[in-house]
Amino acid sequence: MRIARFVVGENPAFGVVELTADNGEHPDTVRTLTGDPLAGPVQYTGERLHLDDVRLVAPVLPRSKIVGIGRNYVEHIRELGNEIPDQPVSFYKPNTSIVGPGEPIVYPTASHEVHFEGELAVVIGRICRDVPAERVADVIFGYTVANDVSARDLQKSDVQWGRAKGYDTFCPLGPWIVTHLSVDEASDLEIVTTVEHADGAREEKQRASTALMMRGISELVQFVSSFCTLLPGDLILTGTPAGVGPIVPGDRVRIAIEGIGELANPVVAQDA
Repeated sequence: MRIARFVVGENPAFGVVELTADNGEHPDTVRTLTGDPLAGPVQYTGERLHLDDVRLVAPVLPRSKIVGIGRNYVEHIRELGNEIPDQPVSFYKPNTSIVGPGEPIVYPTASHEVHFEGELAVVIGRICRDVPAERVADVIFGYTVANDVSARDLQKSDVQWGRAKGYDTFCPLGPWIVTHLSVDEASDLEIVTTVEHADGAREEKQRASTALMMRGISELVQFVSSFCTLLPGDLILTGTPAGVGPIVPGDRVRIAIEGIGELANPVVAQDA
């Protein structure tokens, strides 16, 4: 099941996306829901809308936190010249950093080296703490595509990563949440990141699999829940593979994850 958050007019709503490949009877439609499935029970309203007639927005707005995991792919660690950590490296991004599909990534004037980072995001579905390995699947609502945008120069100069990772618009999410993947299935998905430039050139920057993560989904959920209570809608960003690089205003970043979908966002300059 694909759970989308969308807008028609001004009011956001949730729905189940039915694609042509899944359902020939109602191709490329959204079957609307009565509420937020992360907040409580929902029902179908009986209304269907065509995907072209709605605007997809970020599929979830965490009520409390986004926990990022850094340095979780060996080749990415090597490309930035870092040491392989003994334990997962964690950081927080504010929920105000989230934007949805098609919304712009704003390049801040304080930075001169902003990078994309294509990642698999885990969406938590229930309140949990100290989750054992055998219960990890029970607390995951689903998965979506994330871009952990990072001001690399500020990340180096600040030591702490809060500013470098936390700017408004630095966490694009979407296009929807996929709920039908098992932990094992989500642990071997291809990630492809492409940057389209203003001159029309298109460069594939990242191509890897979540199977290359040093610490997999179960270990990460166990680790994060060992030091903080996770709430429905919280996100765990699982790290980025090798191939990260700079983006500039005029670029468009596309991140596709096998079995989930594609997230695309333009890059724009911050207003002076």
